[in-house]
Amino acid sequence: MVSLLGETVAKENANGIVFELSVKQGEPTLVPPAKETEKGLYFLSNLDQNIAVIVQTIYCFRAEDRGNEGAAVAIKEALSKVLVHYHPLAGRLTICSEGKLIVDCTGEGAVFVEAEADCRLEDIGDIAKPDPSMLGKLVYNIPGAKNILEIPPLVAQVTKFQCGGFILGLAMNHCMFDGLGAMEFVNSWGEIARGLPLSVPPFLDRTILKSRSPPIIDFPHYEFKEIEDSLECTALYQEEMIYRSFYFDTDKLEQLKELAMQDGALDKCTTFEALSAFVWRARTKALRLQPNQQTKLLFAVDGRSRFNPPLPKGYFGNGIVLTNSLCNADDLLGSPLSFAVGLVQKAVKMVTDSYMRSAMDYFEATRVRPSLSATLLITTWSRLAFHNTDFGWGEPLQSGPVALPEKEVILFLSHGKDRRNINVLLGLPTSAMLTFQQLMDI
Repeated sequence: MVSLLGETVAKENANGIVFELSVKQGEPTLVPPAKETEKGLYFLSNLDQNIAVIVQTIYCFRAEDRGNEGAAVAIKEALSKVLVHYHPLAGRLTICSEGKLIVDCTGEGAVFVEAEADCRLEDIGDIAKPDPSMLGKLVYNIPGAKNILEIPPLVAQVTKFQCGGFILGLAMNHCMFDGLGAMEFVNSWGEIARGLPLSVPPFLDRTILKSRSPPIIDFPHYEFKEIEDSLECTALYQEEMIYRSFYFDTDKLEQLKELAMQDGALDKCTTFEALSAFVWRARTKALRLQPNQQTKLLFAVDGRSRFNPPLPKGYFGNGIVLTNSLCNADDLLGSPLSFAVGLVQKAVKMVTDSYMRSAMDYFEATRVRPSLSATLLITTWSRLAFHNTDFGWGEPLQSGPVALPEKEVILFLSHGKDRRNINVLLGLPTSAMLTFQQLMDI
C-alpha cells in the first residue's frame, strides 16, 4: 500500500492511557458499478437541495475469526455491485440550468481508500462523543476540494487495526439520501457482501416530489426565517466549544414524560417530544438568552407516510421535512415543561402533505434555505438501524458520526443492545456547557 498520508493524533483510551493514533492512507481508487448503468442527468427534489452537506460516519467491526485481511477487498467488491442498484452514487454533483443541484450520472464511481492504524480497535474507545480530530482520520477527505461539487457523493475508507478489527468510514452527501435512505443503502451494501439479495431495493425516481408549477405556498414556513441573534450570545460563542454526550436510559426518559404530563395540560407525550422540549429549554437557559430573544426549534419529520400518496418503499432520496417552533426565551423558560412539549407536538402535527408540498414550493420560489441563527436543530438517529449493518464480520461494535455539522445541531443516538436508551450529543461554549450539565439532572 502506497502511503499518501500519515496522521498522528493523541488520544486517551478507556484505561486513561494516552496513545498516539497514526493512520496511513493508501492511494484513493475509483469503484465504478460492476455493470453498465444509466447515464445522463438525475433529478434531485427540493427536499434534497436543502441539506447538501457531507455527513461522515464510522462503523467499527471486531476481528471475529476472519481477521481483517479480506475486509477491504470484500467491501470494495460489494460496493461495485451495490452501485449497480444505486447508480447515481457513482456520478458527480453539478448545477443544472435552473441553478439547482443535479447528479450527472457519469458512472465514474465512488472513491475508495485502504488505510492502516498502528493500534488496536479498543484504543479508539467509546465514540459516543464526536471527536473530529481523532475520528476524522478514519474518513478520507478529498484533497483541495473547495465545495461539494468537487466531492464525490460517496467516499469510503477501510482502516485495518492491529487486533484484526477494522473501521469503515463513510463520507456521503446528505442530498443523496436522508438517514433512513442511507441506512437502507449501507445495509444493502452489507447484504451483497454476504451474498444475499437486497431486502429493500431502491426506488430511484425522485420526480414524484417535483414542485408544483406555479408554486403554491400555503404556510408561513418559519423554518426559513432569519432570527437576529443577541450580541451576548454571539460573544458567548467566542469561548472554546466543549462537546459532551448525555445518557438517558429508559427510566430517565419515563421520568421526563411524567414530568411533562404532571400538570395535566397534555393528554399524551412521546419520548421524542419530552426529550426535545427538555433539551430545548436547557440549552436556551445555558446560553443565557434575553427574555425577549426569539429562539427557534427545528427538527426533521419523516414524511414518507405523510405524503399523499405515501412515498414508495425504498425511496432513494430525502423524505424528511423540517418543521419548527418559535418562542420567546421568557415564555419557554417561564412555563412548565408541558408548554414546550405542546409546541413540539404542534410542530409534528403541522407536517401534512399540503405543508410538505408548500415547503418544496417555497424553496422553488425563493431558493432560500433554512436559517440556523438563534436556532436549535435536533437530528434524530435513534430510530435508524445502522447497528444492523453486516459485511460478513457481524454487526458493528459501535457506529456513529465523526462530528456535529454545525454548532446549532444536537444529535439523538440510540444506545445499548435494546436501542431504547438515548445519547444526546451536543457542543456548547465552555461556560454554557457547565450550566447545561447541571440542568441535565432531573
